[in-house]
Amino acid sequence: MTAFPGIPERTDRDDPGSRGTTVVNREQYLAETFVELADTLVDDFDVIDFLYLLATRTVELLHASAAGIMMADQRGGLQVMASSGEQARLLELFEVQSNEGPCLDCYRSGAIVSVGGVSAMHSRWPTFTPRLLELGFGSAQAIPLRLRGETIGALNIFRTEPIGLSAETLLLGQALANVATVGLIQQRAISTQELLSEQLQTALISRIVLEQAKGVLAERTGLGMNEAFRVMREYARRRGQLLIKVAEGVVDGTLEDLLAPTSVGSGPSRRGPGR
Repeated sequence: MTAFPGIPERTDRDDPGSRGTTVVNREQYLAETFVELADTLVDDFDVIDFLYLLATRTVELLHASAAGIMMADQRGGLQVMASSGEQARLLELFEVQSNEGPCLDCYRSGAIVSVGGVSAMHSRWPTFTPRLLELGFGSAQAIPLRLRGETIGALNIFRTEPIGLSAETLLLGQALANVATVGLIQQRAISTQELLSEQLQTALISRIVLEQAKGVLAERTGLGMNEAFRVMREYARRRGQLLIKVAEGVVDGTLEDLLAPTSVGSGPSRRGPGR
């Protein structure tokens, strides 16, 4: 039984080299790690630094040899984002290029991937496994970066030993991944909200300028408000300009050709109801 429930002690299986800290120190370090992984609500948040922290703490707390993280891009493809070392980075790049390996399976299934033994890995990943061994690793496992039904990436865990981490230790890894995922999704939500707010503010300002431009054009040409809007829109399309730029030109009087009465057709006024 562990001294701290939920925190696996170091075992011969998880750490043949006996390179861990004491259970008390590990408990404190784990608590600090959870706090750091949850601390994403800052102005200077750096996602690469954050993912590197997750990779290195995974190695330290789970007694792995290396770790790496892949994240889904906007098209749903996986990209190598961070790793604890160069060997892990090379292996993850190979995994993406060969479209085979534990991280890809983990992301696609949304579940922990753990295959016991080199022979079983060869059967499941015939292209990936030789490269794994070539780079000095003996086992590979993966944990999803998942919140409820959404999987945004996966955490690769490599060991030089031919035996992977125990099921209990993998659960600790999943807890780390869960906290990191919550932090990432919170940061993404804030960034998206800020972007949305900026877009809404820009749209509001643009709308005000457009209304002013319609009024100016209608007054100068005798057109109705709807027709004035149509004329500006067509003018912008013909010249490949943004509508807001045309509207600004109308308001500040720089688009004299558009403001001239003859530029929008001759004949009696077609003033109609406002748009």
